[in-house]
Amino acid sequence: MLSVKERKHILKHSRPKDTWEGEPKLGGVYGEEEIEAAVSAMRRASDIHQGFGFSGYPIPEFEEAFASYTGAAHAVAVNSAGPGLDMAMKYLTLQPGDEVIVQAINFVAAPLAVMGAGGQVVWAEVDAKTLQLDPEDVERRITPRTRAILPVHMNGLAAPMDALVKIAHDHPHPVHGPLVVLGDAARATGAEYKGAKIGPHGLGTVFSLHTMKNICTLGEGGMITTNDGRFAEYCRSTRFYGFLADTWGTSNVMTSVQAAVGLVQLKKLDAFVEARRRLALNRHQMLRDIPEIELPLEPSDRKHTYYLYTVLVKKDWAGEKRDKIIEIMDKKHGIKCIVANPPCYQTRKVLRQHTKGQRLSRSNQIGKRLFCLPIHPAMSDEDNAYIAAALTETICKTKAT
Repeated sequence: MLSVKERKHILKHSRPKDTWEGEPKLGGVYGEEEIEAAVSAMRRASDIHQGFGFSGYPIPEFEEAFASYTGAAHAVAVNSAGPGLDMAMKYLTLQPGDEVIVQAINFVAAPLAVMGAGGQVVWAEVDAKTLQLDPEDVERRITPRTRAILPVHMNGLAAPMDALVKIAHDHPHPVHGPLVVLGDAARATGAEYKGAKIGPHGLGTVFSLHTMKNICTLGEGGMITTNDGRFAEYCRSTRFYGFLADTWGTSNVMTSVQAAVGLVQLKKLDAFVEARRRLALNRHQMLRDIPEIELPLEPSDRKHTYYLYTVLVKKDWAGEKRDKIIEIMDKKHGIKCIVANPPCYQTRKVLRQHTKGQRLSRSNQIGKRLFCLPIHPAMSDEDNAYIAAALTETICKTKAT
C-alpha cells in the first residue's frame, strides 16, 4: 500500500498527459506491422479475381492460427462476436419455453442471443469473489426445460468450465441429452484455465476481436472455436447465408484485410496479456490492505488477462459511496472508471420484460459495488502508480465524509 508521502508525491508530479478510460477505445496496440499487413492485403484484393473475399487467403490461415493458439480443433472467423453467439444459439434450435442459464452480471450480448434464437433467459448468480458464473446457483436453476448454460469469462478471467460441464452432463435434457455449455470469451482472449488457453471447452467458445478487446481486427471481428466438427461446419455455413448446410444464414463474414491484421495481432497477444498482468500485479501491491475495497481475484487454476481491472467496494459502501468514488476519480484526477457490468435486467428494458419475476439479490448488490479502473498494455508504470494513488486518495476522502 502506498504511504501518504508516496501518494501525495505521485499525485503532484505524475498526472497522466492523457485521460485514461475504464475501457480504452483500442484495447491492444497497433504498429507498422498491422499497417503493412493491411496495405498488403488491400493491394492483393485490388485484383478483380481476388477481391476482399469471405473465405480465401488469409482467412483460413488466421482461423488455423487461432485454433492452434487456443488448442481447439476448429476456428471459424466471423465479423463480430455477437453474430457468433447468435449462430451458436440458433444451432440449438431452441423451442418456445426452452431455457438457457445466463449470469446476470454481464454484458447484454449473451442474453440477447438467447432471446434472438427464441429461448428463455434464466438468470443466475455469479461468485462474489471472481464474478464468474456460480456452479452451485446454476445447478439450483436447472429444470426439465433447460437446454444450455452460457457462462461468460467475465472481464478477462476464465469461468469454472469443468464444474459447469459436469453439471451439464449430470442434468441431461429429457429429449436432447446433456446440456450444452457455450463460453462467451469476448473479454478474455488469451486467458488460461487449468494450464491451457480457453477455447476448446464445452460445445465451443466465442471470442471478440472488437476495437476495445485484447486484440482487434480493424474495429470489428470475432472467432468461434470448437472441437465439434458438426458445430464448426454449421457456423461456416451460416456465416454466409447457410449454403453449405442448406439452412438459415445471413452474411457475417470476416474480410481478408481483417484476417491479415488479425494474424499480426495474434502473434502479439501473449505480450499484451503479460503487460496487462504486470500492471495488475503491481497495482495489487499498491492497493493491498485497503479495507474499503476488494481487488480482483485470480484462482490458482486460472490466468487472468485483466481486460478490465474490477474492484468491489465494501458492502456498506455500495451505491452512493461507490458512485462518489467514480465521480471524484473523474473530476479531480482525470481517471474515468466504468461499471462493467450491473445486472442486465437493470440496463435493458427488453431483457427486463423478457425475464419478469427474475431478480437476483446477490447480483443486485454486486452491481452496486463494482467498478473498473483503467488498464491497458501500453500504460506506463507511472500512470499505473498515479491511478493507484488517485484511488487511495479518493477512498480516504470518501471515508472522511
